[in-house]
Amino acid sequence: MTELTCKSFRKPSNCITDQSVIITGGGHVGLSFALLLADKGIASTLVERNSYPNIGPEQDAKRTHYLDSRNTALSRRTVQIYQEIGLWDELQSHACRIDSVQVSEQGSFGYAQLNKEEEKVESFGQVMENAWLGRKLLLAVQQNPLISLVDGAVVTQVEQTATTATITYDTEEQQQQTLSADLVVACDGRDSTVRNLLGIGTQEYDYGQSAIVGVVQTDKPHEHVAIERFSPAGPLAVLPLTDAEGDGNNAQQAGYRRSVVWICKRGEEAQYLEDEALFLSTLQQGFGQRAGKFIKAGRRGAYPLTRVLADKQVEGRVVIMGNAAHTLHPVAGQGFNLCMRDAHVLAKMLANQVMRGEDIGDNRMLQDYEQARKKDQKRVIRFCDAVVLGFTHPNPAIKLARNVALIAFDKLPNIKPLVANYAMGLKS
Repeated sequence: MTELTCKSFRKPSNCITDQSVIITGGGHVGLSFALLLADKGIASTLVERNSYPNIGPEQDAKRTHYLDSRNTALSRRTVQIYQEIGLWDELQSHACRIDSVQVSEQGSFGYAQLNKEEEKVESFGQVMENAWLGRKLLLAVQQNPLISLVDGAVVTQVEQTATTATITYDTEEQQQQTLSADLVVACDGRDSTVRNLLGIGTQEYDYGQSAIVGVVQTDKPHEHVAIERFSPAGPLAVLPLTDAEGDGNNAQQAGYRRSVVWICKRGEEAQYLEDEALFLSTLQQGFGQRAGKFIKAGRRGAYPLTRVLADKQVEGRVVIMGNAAHTLHPVAGQGFNLCMRDAHVLAKMLANQVMRGEDIGDNRMLQDYEQARKKDQKRVIRFCDAVVLGFTHPNPAIKLARNVALIAFDKLPNIKPLVANYAMGLKS
């Protein structure tokens, strides 16, 4: 059994504690949480099922799509979190800001728009390819002396005592290895192994939809406008992206490249993945001329949409976080940003425990964390479901009401700032 403490790292002088954390799941949330902890001097070991690619800083100029075709909309609050840990300068060259958001419904009169000038903000957020975000997070983790990486590791058991949490995992080279720490944080996705091993149940709702996501090119520059469009099948979005090469902060960027999320009924995915012409024509029909003409589509992926909510997010010395705690519909891009706010709050609470000389795995403190995050989580979950179910309801009276509501939102004073702050993650 390996006891994890700061003494196992190259620069023990950076540690403010001998207490340590095991993070299971090395996706964007797990990597980010490890960096948040390291910024506060807390050591962690990150255990990931998949094997990471071999990358180095010298490869930063190239885009190696080792993750998938998805892109992430980072809220202003998420950007602020990355700024706090000194990582945003490394990320922003491939980030494309959102200056305006247009919301409408296909075949209806309702329309609303948010503009950064009216809301007096630098932007509503940034859009970034998952491949780039994942690469920069992984490089930062690999270079941090307070973080150890164990990849290619399958967790098989979780055990707890009054003072310790222990995981058992297998690798191709060796079976039944163990790690112990003061706290385990499970960031291992919707089908969380740790959550299941602990017997924590879930509440699940299948939307009967799949998201087709990827990158498209249009004949009209995006001008940093995000377009949210509602169709009978579900919510659709095209978001601005940086050009394939070059710095996203460069004013000379042409801006014909966009991230797209197309929602279709479950079972219809194959045709959109296999037939580019059909996919482009379907996008054109859905968005009309708001984005210009869709002329080219890149690699696409399909993802079934299911809401998964863990029955509880704390069990002894284990915290369930990220998609393991709440997997949401991608409408309005709230899921990852909610996870980042969770991670930021927990890292801060753990640092406070350290400064007080108290146990970072103390169950009462962890229960306080769960309670502290419930309001923000419930609000985002309700918002996502209200938008998805409200805008797909076929009743003509409901359709009329939602279009009138869109116009009212666009015209009535004092409503937009509240919605804008909420979307930017500044109200939690």
